[in-house]
Amino acid sequence: MSRIEVKANFTVDEAGMVEGIAWPFGSPDRVGDVIERGAFAKSMPPLPMLASHDQKDTVGVWDEIIETDQGLTVKGRLLVNDVQRAAEVRSLIQAGALRGLSIGFASRKAMPRRGGGRTISDLELLEISVVAVPAHAGARITSAKEHDMTETTETKGIEALEAKMTALEQKADNSALVARLDKLEAKGNRHQGGMTEGKPGEVEKKAFETFIRNGVTALDDDDKKTLNLGANPAGGYVVAPEFSTRVLQTLSERSSMRAIANIMAIGTTEIVIPKLNGNVQPGWVSEIGPRPVSEPTFDQQKIAVHEQAVIVPVSQQLLEDSLIDLEGFLRNHIAREFGKMEEAAFVNGDGNGKPLGFLASAADYEAIETALTGAELVDDLISLFYALPTEYARNATWVMNRATMSAIRGATDNTDRMIWGDSLANGQPATLLGRPIREMVDMPSLAAGSYPVAFGDFNVGYQIVDRIGIQTLRDDFTGADNGIVKIRARRRVGGAPVMPEAIAVLRGAAA
Repeated sequence: MSRIEVKANFTVDEAGMVEGIAWPFGSPDRVGDVIERGAFAKSMPPLPMLASHDQKDTVGVWDEIIETDQGLTVKGRLLVNDVQRAAEVRSLIQAGALRGLSIGFASRKAMPRRGGGRTISDLELLEISVVAVPAHAGARITSAKEHDMTETTETKGIEALEAKMTALEQKADNSALVARLDKLEAKGNRHQGGMTEGKPGEVEKKAFETFIRNGVTALDDDDKKTLNLGANPAGGYVVAPEFSTRVLQTLSERSSMRAIANIMAIGTTEIVIPKLNGNVQPGWVSEIGPRPVSEPTFDQQKIAVHEQAVIVPVSQQLLEDSLIDLEGFLRNHIAREFGKMEEAAFVNGDGNGKPLGFLASAADYEAIETALTGAELVDDLISLFYALPTEYARNATWVMNRATMSAIRGATDNTDRMIWGDSLANGQPATLLGRPIREMVDMPSLAAGSYPVAFGDFNVGYQIVDRIGIQTLRDDFTGADNGIVKIRARRRVGGAPVMPEAIAVLRGAAA
């Protein structure tokens, strides 16, 4: 994540219910960062509640995240009855040992502030932790049920520590950073001589070009230090958080399967999904007659996650001197290729080191055998529509490749009416027999023995699990002897069909 900021005001009761303000609006933190109202607009619960930002120390969940006039208001639960550590955390809060909330986030849009720090207008909220010493001098837990949080010897000691932290930061000399930002601002406002009236000339100074291409992370080492995630034998990796976030957004736009399947974020290497195999069998009974006994039967399905990865080596000089946004180009290129790999696996993957595609279970689906052309194809599409149970059909989507679309596009029923309907709304998919159509390039074409068309409620029938979103690391060290920068990207994702009865397929008749 970009950095961890601490600024909080919250309460907790005996049942473990936590409520407070995780980020007050209107004032900067110790390093001068200000988060504007609206930056948290895309943040959605549930969100993990950690103890001191330790991912191995999850103690609860945040159920409500709302922006108010005062700040980011949150409500959550310490799982005191299920997690032993959660009960300990509640006791520490009530004793005054844990006094603040801390948000972990990756910034999407930020601008430098005069005098240091940033104004952050868009971010990705990753987690919220309970912590011992807030980084903001005004961050306090005002009260806890049945516990007075007034000044004690212990709180005085904590306040003394916070005062020392404030004094140390006030000693930091930001004059060089301010002077450099002022120079960049002046260069950015400078117009080229000979320009036409009302049209500013192009800025030619290399420092300003670097600022435009790389953002504030390229300005100074003081900002880079907050992005250091770790070290390998040759040195650390510096992450550009806006770079990583945009990759994930681009991937979401490109993946058709993600638009219709169920998506779940998990925190381990696999997920076990309970499945109901046998229903309860009730019966009619008389007033005082015996009641039948019936129990449901269950099964389990495991979905493992698999890793995608790539290393893109690029010349240091090319990154420095290119007049285009080269990192932005690489970002989109990586996203496209990850998306193509993922999409192919969701359709045809064999589950060996990759997700299991939904067509891998085609033998378990309701199947309609079809002729490959002519009026019979239309009749078989209608049969496929009605092969799906009503509860699934009302939310179902057609999926096929472009060649199959071409074969069906002009088909008519026995009354010469077209079964394909073009959407009149911009951006909305076309419909077939009233249900939307999604193009999937990895679906097979019309051929004997193939499955060129599927119709189903994929939100029920196919499960995608995300373990790690796209992580992008810029490695300036391991290739430095040869003037090479390595852009490292990886993600972990899994997928598998989970409800065969929610999907039906068209099968090409044997020749």
